[in-house]
Amino acid sequence: MTTNRRSLAENPHEPNTMNMRIDAAYEFCEEIVRVHARNFAYGIAVLPSDQRRALSAIYAYARRVDDIADGDLPRAEKLALLARAWLTLPWRRAAAPDDPVLVALDDVNRRFELPHDAFDDLINGVEADAAERVAFDTFEHLVRYCRQVAGSIGRLSVAVFGTRDVEVAMLQADDLGVALQLTNILRDVVEDRERGRVYLPREDLERFGCPTDPLAGPAVALIELIRDTAERNREWYARAEGLTDLLDTRAAACVTAMTSVYERILDRIERAPQEVLRGRIALSDAAKSDITRAAIAAIAAEGEAA
Repeated sequence: MTTNRRSLAENPHEPNTMNMRIDAAYEFCEEIVRVHARNFAYGIAVLPSDQRRALSAIYAYARRVDDIADGDLPRAEKLALLARAWLTLPWRRAAAPDDPVLVALDDVNRRFELPHDAFDDLINGVEADAAERVAFDTFEHLVRYCRQVAGSIGRLSVAVFGTRDVEVAMLQADDLGVALQLTNILRDVVEDRERGRVYLPREDLERFGCPTDPLAGPAVALIELIRDTAERNREWYARAEGLTDLLDTRAAACVTAMTSVYERILDRIERAPQEVLRGRIALSDAAKSDITRAAIAAIAAEGEAA
């Protein structure tokens, strides 16, 4: 068999510098996940290394643009940086990237058929977060934002996982992204308000008698709104229940583990919505490990039964 690729056997002592560079880039992205995304890290831990590294690169890029929006720069400068982040995506530039996140993302794009429009959606959604004050008029407006910042990551994940039905899996991954982001919004009501962000829609605030600054009104009204939104949030998880059936065993375990962590947080919000006003609700590392092990066991059992 002939090949155009030089065999390392020709010179076994010569390092493959390109592979070393890519490996270092992936390690850089994986460290970002370990430090900044504990929930995500537990979910992707069950994946094969190539998929785990790919999702780490995708997360690292998403984290980068999110950090721009969360920073202290004026809005105009944030938007300029977000535009640059979009323009420097590997498939939009002629020169090879030299930034480790972009080096890894370039490799992911070569290995997997990434939907590039998902990155467009991500940037558009994060641009909303770059405003000095964030507010949404309707629940439909909020859902559109959730699809942009979280549904986009769901669709990119499906591209990495592979699936028996791309069209349906992408739709359900998008719905799951909405569900996960709504849980984040409920969990972070106080923290987001301190940043000038009110994600709970104005129409819902008015419906429950809350002011536009929900923390300035009666706590009982906000608690009822949180409880109501949690019920709607649960419906979005139900919409995505069929996603795992379209994935292989390890990808299904990853999705199940990640979803279970967030649904456990939502359980606590539903039981005691006032907890949201006292501080961020989080699960212990032990609880996340248990969830991950349970997800692996459940998916394995389903595979054996089939």
